[in-house]
Amino acid sequence: MTMQAHSTEVTAKTSAIIDELKGLEGPLLPILHGVQEEFGHVPTEALPVIANALNISRAEVHGVVSFYHDYRKEPAGRHVLKLCRAEACQSMGGDAVAERLQELLGIKFHETAADGSVTLEPVYCLGLCACAPSAMLDGEVIGRLDNARAEEIAVEVRA
Repeated sequence: MTMQAHSTEVTAKTSAIIDELKGLEGPLLPILHGVQEEFGHVPTEALPVIANALNISRAEVHGVVSFYHDYRKEPAGRHVLKLCRAEACQSMGGDAVAERLQELLGIKFHETAADGSVTLEPVYCLGLCACAPSAMLDGEVIGRLDNARAEEIAVEVRA
């Protein structure tokens, strides 16, 4: 697909999402979520389309995208692994498990494996403090994460 065709596709799909959601109270966040759901990230080409439709500056849209960690500027891997970095998980060995997972996956936080298999993201509380350390793999929560489970996850996401 050419860059022009890709840009036209982004504009068309973003406009459709905007039309569906612009009537909501405070529509920017739902629109950004819709765009990310459609493309797997928020393409740069979508920002001016959103800004124009909502009568706000591109800088405001960019500021929201860069402020909230859930919005991605690049597509995520086939799997998304979110590791809790909050104090409760850290106090229960989360740092060591995080280091082990980064070693096993060959990536750091905010990175995607070269083969596109997994994206590793930090989160700051999954609400599983009693089962710390915790993680979320593709929307499924994992409690009492340890090195053995980290190794299982690494194998699972690479399959």
